[in-house]
Order: sequence, then C-alpha cells, then structure tokens
Amino acid sequence: MNEEFYLHIYHKQHQIEAVPSNQEIADWAMSLMNVLYPERLTTPDYSLNEIKRILDRQQKALVMLLNSTKVCEHYDNEAIAASFFEGLPELYRKMNTDISAILAGDPAAKSEFEIIRSYPGFLAIALYRIAHVLLNANIPIIPRILTEYAHSITGIDIHPAARIGEYLFIDHGTGIVIGETTVIGDHVKLYQGVTLGALSVEKYMANTKRHPTIEDHVIIYSGATILGGDTLIGANSTVGGNVWITKSVPANCTVYHQSTIKVIETKQPD
Repeated sequence: MNEEFYLHIYHKQHQIEAVPSNQEIADWAMSLMNVLYPERLTTPDYSLNEIKRILDRQQKALVMLLNSTKVCEHYDNEAIAASFFEGLPELYRKMNTDISAILAGDPAAKSEFEIIRSYPGFLAIALYRIAHVLLNANIPIIPRILTEYAHSITGIDIHPAARIGEYLFIDHGTGIVIGETTVIGDHVKLYQGVTLGALSVEKYMANTKRHPTIEDHVIIYSGATILGGDTLIGANSTVGGNVWITKSVPANCTVYHQSTIKVIETKQPD
C-alpha cells in the first residue's frame, strides 16, 4: 500500500464528527430495557430507591452520550434527557400495548414473561419506540444506530422515523422492513418477510412520503410487499402472503395472490 492511502485514512480520522461507539449506544438502551422489564434479568431485586437511582444514572448516561456526539454539542442535552425520562411512563405504556397484542394474538405465547424474554418482535418494536422518541427530539445518528442494532439481532428493520401506533404485533419477524415514511395504525399484525417500502429510491424523493400507510386492524401475511407513499391499506383489511401491492386497498377487504397448483398423478407400477 502506498503512502497516499495511509494519508487518506489519517486525514479522514480528523474529519469525523465524533459519536459514541455503536455498542455504547446499544448498551444504554438495553440497560434501560432491563430496568423497565426486570424479567430480562436473572434475579432482579431492586428496591424502590434503587429503581430511582438506576433511572437517574440512565438519564445522566444519556446526557453523556449526547455530549459525546459532536453534532449535539450545541444542544441543551440535559433538557433533552430530562424530557425523555419525563415521557418514560408513556413510552412504557406503549411498549406494554405491544406485549398485550402479542399475548392476545399468538397462540404459542404462554405469558408476558416469555414475550419479554424471548420474542424478537417485541425487542425490535421496543428499541424502535425508544429511537423514535429520541428522533422526535431532533437527536441525529443515535436513533438510527439503535434501530440498526435491533435489526442486527432480530432481523427486523424498522426505520426510527416510521410512525407506528399501539398494539403492534410482529409475529416471527425475520426479514420485515418498515421504511422511513411508513405510517401504521393501531392493532396491526405483521408476519415475517413483509416489506413496507418505496416504489422509487431516487435521492430527490428524500423529503417526500415514499412508504405506505397501514390503517387500524390490518393483518399482513408473510412475504407481502406493499410499496409507495400513496398506497393505503384500509382498516380491517387482510393482505395475503406473497402479494405485491402498489395501489390502495379499501377498508374491510381481503387481498391474496392466486396461484395455480397442478397435481399430476403418477401411475403406480403393477
């Protein structure tokens, strides 16, 4: 390798806007999850005062993360962290609606403990909800790092800017993609491999609604692809597996892919 290459890397180091490591950011969020859901721990035994102290440390840790993020150095990071933790009860309430949706909708789910401890869908939604609150506080980079961390450990890709209602049920979940400008209502159920994406990925569309709207009480089965910012799936509709949709679907409809299956009988030997 020549000297020019080494110089390129050297100079690039000094142009980077400092951000805490991805692992530090993920550790903060997972630690917060462990306080909210002690079911995730082996033998939790927090007193009331300990819970208060732990959450206070979490708030201070968030301030440190924001202070360490160069693009946030002129923000009022203490006020942002305080506002996040003031809103924590509402965030927790929304997370609990997702647990309720999974428990009510999945015959295999035996308890809330099982969902909290082992369901990737719940973990991906919970980390999205934390990231979404931070993004709404105009925090850059950190929300995306959180949802990409969730993506890496669950296989579920939810952009932090997506707007998602309450009681979201992600069943299995592997391969689900929920794009940046997606809007999802309440009591929606998504199966593995669902894509809520854009018809076009041209850069000039960055500030337009590119992803679909899913209204309340919609079920979307595995492998369905729904594309486009003008595409709306009406309330109480069901989208079957492997369907490709680029136009709106009215409320109370069922959409499915009709395949042809031929059964050829083979003659048994005498």
